[in-house]
Amino acid sequence: MKILKIDHVGVAVGSIDDGKTFWSDILGLDFAGEETVVSQKVKTAFFPVGESEVELLESTAPDGPVAKFIEKKGAGFQHIAFRVADIDDALAELKARNIQMIDEQPRPGAGGARIAFIHPKATGGILVELCERS
Repeated sequence: MKILKIDHVGVAVGSIDDGKTFWSDILGLDFAGEETVVSQKVKTAFFPVGESEVELLESTAPDGPVAKFIEKKGAGFQHIAFRVADIDDALAELKARNIQMIDEQPRPGAGGARIAFIHPKATGGILVELCERS
């Protein structure tokens, strides 16, 4: 598997509007826009930092994964995403190594990315996203 860089870090928030106050107004990061990913029950907002981004995640449903995360752990760091050259090859390699996955196949993510998550049980407790962008 070829990891190209850290694509983004995901931060679970109760409200993107409230989150913007810190990331834009206090830290001075540029707001690059919002997107709702209906299939994942989440609204995202991106703040570029060099070649990577901070992604704020707001749940759009009480039963969404971000809502469940906040209920269990509170708002804060939710995942790290690595950009990979070929997500299909990466998933095949992880499967061959018997790594526990949340996603066996890539799914659509924000910004047109193809994504898949590695289960935190396989990573020592950190949710890891693999991300391929064209």
